[in-house]
Amino acid sequence: MVNFTILQVVLLTLLAFIKHVDYYGIPMIFVNYAVFWGLITGVVMGDWKTGLVIGGTIQLMQLGVAGFGGSSIPDYGTMAIIATAYGVTLGSDTGLAIGLPVGMLGIQLDVVAKILNGFVVEKSQKFCNEGKFNQMNAILWVCPALFGLCAALPVFVSVTLGQPAVNWLLEVMPQWFLSGLTLAGKMLPAVGIAMLLRYMPTAKYFQYLLAGFFLSAFLNVPIIGAAIVGVALAIAFYQRAERDTELAAHASADVFIGEDE
Repeated sequence: MVNFTILQVVLLTLLAFIKHVDYYGIPMIFVNYAVFWGLITGVVMGDWKTGLVIGGTIQLMQLGVAGFGGSSIPDYGTMAIIATAYGVTLGSDTGLAIGLPVGMLGIQLDVVAKILNGFVVEKSQKFCNEGKFNQMNAILWVCPALFGLCAALPVFVSVTLGQPAVNWLLEVMPQWFLSGLTLAGKMLPAVGIAMLLRYMPTAKYFQYLLAGFFLSAFLNVPIIGAAIVGVALAIAFYQRAERDTELAAHASADVFIGEDE
């Protein structure tokens, strides 16, 4: 097994922490691509070429996968960090094999962080209602810290104890706990989508919502396919709106000329 230096352990853990905080931050400073974090990890480990290769390989796994509406997906960025850290010494295949369970563990930890953040936001709202604004702002810093720990802890455990520790952690988790996290992970997307629909002009464009639902639920069209249809409809809608605006402008001009005459 690879023996990492103290500096490498610190840098890799900090890199994972920054990555996850940035992913949920506004605005996002870095890009959420596995190839990017693989490259940065490669620089830390002294082999940026291997970092690009491993990061690019994981990037291919990530294509077409996105956490819509608050859903939790494998942590590909953290997977790239671990896979590159081990892949530089042990080879790309071995690095990917070690990084995969870390990315899967990220799903469970992400759900836990989102649940805990719900309590943090509720407490912050209570402080706001009581007029304790300094305490309100202070407690909100717990949210990004929890998200950062979701990636930093698996990386720290992996680079100090190795892959067996990550596999052991997944195995010792009680089934009821994993089942509860799985259920919560399935509910979060529905809640997130409901929130999006609440604040979007859904009633005005309800026909497009029905069309997208039909494509996904009955025709099993992938997300990319439905998005292409949505882009086509959006272009058609924009062109029609632009044409209507031009016709209205010409009509107004004709009325104005007629009044002058």
